[in-house]
Amino acid sequence: MRTPASTLAQFAIAGRSGIVTGAASGIGLAYAETLAEAGARVTLTDIDRDGVQREAERLRGEGFDVRADVLDVADRAACTAVFDAHAAAFGGLDICFANAGLGEGPGWVGPDGARVPDGQVDSYDDALWDRSIAINLTGSYNTMRNAARLMKAGGANGGRGGGSIVATASNAGLILEPIVPMPYHPAKAGVLHMVRALALELAAYRIRVNAIAPGPFVTNIGGGWAKKDPAVRAAFDATIPLGAMAETHQMKPLALYLASDASSFMTGSTLLIDGGVALGAPK
Repeated sequence: MRTPASTLAQFAIAGRSGIVTGAASGIGLAYAETLAEAGARVTLTDIDRDGVQREAERLRGEGFDVRADVLDVADRAACTAVFDAHAAAFGGLDICFANAGLGEGPGWVGPDGARVPDGQVDSYDDALWDRSIAINLTGSYNTMRNAARLMKAGGANGGRGGGSIVATASNAGLILEPIVPMPYHPAKAGVLHMVRALALELAAYRIRVNAIAPGPFVTNIGGGWAKKDPAVRAAFDATIPLGAMAETHQMKPLALYLASDASSFMTGSTLLIDGGVALGAPK
């Protein structure tokens, strides 16, 4: 590999193409903005039709080369069609953020520290379990398998193949968060192990697969509780050694690092960005 002209040159992604799932808001939107701001051509996808189209229109108005597509990542056929449409529009795929996810339902402990009856395993709503697994785990599989398919073809790289796949996992895939819905934990732990398996499988094609494991960010996940309920926000803030939940713009430098050649020797890794939560509650 040729030595880059500078360290900063390794972060360049101008002219590449990327797709981001769950891009209508939150961390997914931050990923899409990162790619667009760095000169990549981007497809924003989300199940929220109005939201994803609104954000794509805003970014186009700012001069970025983006498009929008509606996508439920649990729908396998729809996922394939959306990826094919991206490849047709942009000539292939270089970067994929498998980000779409949800955190519906109660944890077994509430913000006040009391047990929540509906969050107990013996009374948990089966529909919430099924939906969490379908979106968070199967949806990530549907996304990454289509990314691998296009990246193997290598159209966007002048036939040279390769690419970067980044899955949004969670610190809840590594540690236990009683306030977080129970199905979210195994779903995100499964994403982390799938990333490792795919990284090993796809290394021969120069396709890198890594995971970001966010801690408490202020987003719409879980119904946007941290935005709407001061008690929930305070409960999360109290668990964070750095003192407060993160805003989504704090994810952007890490996203660019993993999308670009700056991380060219990294695959199968999980990067934890959680303000120190995994270290334990502050004293």
